[in-house]
Amino acid sequence: MDKLFGTDGVRGKANQHPMTAEMALRIGAAVGKYFRRDGSVAHRVVIGKDTRLSGYMFENALTAGLTSTGMNVLLLGPVPTPAVGLLTRSMRADLGVMISASHNPACDNGIKFFGPDGFKLSDQAEQEIEALIASGVDAVEANDIGRAKRIDDGRFRYIERLKTSFPRQRRLDGLKVVIDCANGAAHRVAPEALWELGATVIPMGVSPNGKNINEGCGSTHPQSAAEMVVAHGADVGICLDGDADRVILIDETGKVGDGDQFMALMAQRWAERGKLANNALVATVMSNLGLEHFLTDLGLKLERTAVGDRYVVERMRAGGFNLGGEQSGHIVMTDYATTGDGLMAGLQFLAAMTQADQPASVLLNRFEPVPQLLKNVRFTAGQTPLEDARVKAAIAAAEADLSAKGRLLIRKSGTEPLVRVMAEHEDQTVMERAVDSVVEAVADAVGGT
Repeated sequence: MDKLFGTDGVRGKANQHPMTAEMALRIGAAVGKYFRRDGSVAHRVVIGKDTRLSGYMFENALTAGLTSTGMNVLLLGPVPTPAVGLLTRSMRADLGVMISASHNPACDNGIKFFGPDGFKLSDQAEQEIEALIASGVDAVEANDIGRAKRIDDGRFRYIERLKTSFPRQRRLDGLKVVIDCANGAAHRVAPEALWELGATVIPMGVSPNGKNINEGCGSTHPQSAAEMVVAHGADVGICLDGDADRVILIDETGKVGDGDQFMALMAQRWAERGKLANNALVATVMSNLGLEHFLTDLGLKLERTAVGDRYVVERMRAGGFNLGGEQSGHIVMTDYATTGDGLMAGLQFLAAMTQADQPASVLLNRFEPVPQLLKNVRFTAGQTPLEDARVKAAIAAAEADLSAKGRLLIRKSGTEPLVRVMAEHEDQTVMERAVDSVVEAVADAVGGT
């Protein structure tokens, strides 16, 4: 069997391998068996989902697989991914499951898992679950089949937890906030939480129909929200993705700020207050060199990991760090949450605005980014373009061209069949030349020329 788990669970196009109802049933049975190895009776799992049409299918298939192994299932309905991490631990569940393909189009879907501590599963756990899927799992006796129950107040529990991360003595009165929920999992909780804290809320992407999640909106398409910020004279825009575990912020002029700028702000503020654990920020290899230079000037460290918020979290836990994230907008604050939480990060930014009494345009401009260029090349199953001699030669030449003043990063996407080519350099011409030469070589390799 092909490897199922990528950088963030299992993901693919709905009704195509591996994202079929049959495979979801097998995954549910395998993960149920994995978490019932101690032989005890009382086991429970919480399942959340975003607003994709295929979520109904996978929710039912996973429930069938899990209950067939004796797991009791608590169904949360549409909630953000961080809510699943929170409620898994809060409800003393053995397992949390989120059905979502995050920022991907509506035709995709995915399944990701949280352990009883609310953190995503390790590579080793996923490998053991894959082995169970391949070998098959025996169902329990009829009297031991699990039950399923709807939990109607999951999103309200999450909102209350969110608000505890916001300074108690502060409110958002007088702040006008555009919130783009990407027609996804936060389409109800995000506007409600902001309104309860006193903000004037201008909601976008709050009319999901099962097919419009992330479509021209959300953190991957912030242009519409930027226009809305300017048109309404808003103080800030907050753009979430489909499962609300990432955020992109927009200042009052309509300028988009990425995760690197937000992390720079929070690292600086937390360090000044003695709150930044071990005086370090954890980010991935994709974060801009400008962020690294900014932190170094402050006497802080940047710990880099592989791409994927779960790798950020693993490094944070291993090193005792409490702030990390990705340029794409996954922000992890382990003082408050076990995984990336876009809305919580947005609230922290709003708290900074009220405490510093400065506009978003100042707070989102902590450093000057080193010019960075990212291009993707799509390939088909079975192709291995990074092993091609021409591609290896192009990479070596590009690295030499960038020399010590820049860097080149080549990697396969963990969620899509893409080779990602990224370079940074103070000279934009040199940077573009390096990226284009590698992209051309990869394209030739996958095209068979």
